[in-house]
Amino acid sequence: MTGIKVNDTVASRVGELTEVFQRGLDEKLGVGASLGIRLDAAGDGFTRYHLDPNPATINAMFTVHGGVIATLMDTAMGSAVFTRLGDNTAYTTLELKVNFIRSVAIDGKRLTCEATAVHVGRRTATAEGRITDADGKLIAHGSTTVLVLGPQG
Repeated sequence: MTGIKVNDTVASRVGELTEVFQRGLDEKLGVGASLGIRLDAAGDGFTRYHLDPNPATINAMFTVHGGVIATLMDTAMGSAVFTRLGDNTAYTTLELKVNFIRSVAIDGKRLTCEATAVHVGRRTATAEGRITDADGKLIAHGSTTVLVLGPQG
């Protein structure tokens, strides 16, 4: 691929990611609508999402549920890979590893996850992610391996 084609593909995939995520919000579908996960930024192999903890995200201990934190990270890491995939190519998570560093209180402090694609091949891809709180403290970090499904026709 030439540099121009790569940039065009990334721009196309970022636009598609943004459109699909917004459609989910508009139609009240997916993690954006149900948990409040929002897309902040996307680029070549990079995404940033945020979550403002809310009553739908808590566990029995009245802290943010670990599964919600993992979902935020899975969403960001998968999306980072998505920005590097060709048109009509999808993915699904094969493996997700999350290291929880500290619990998160329901205090309105925003959680931000930044994710980066590490390797994107024809059959598998990997990415890394980090979640921080509003004070910049590390909440969790992790990695994923995804199965590349495509191109779809």
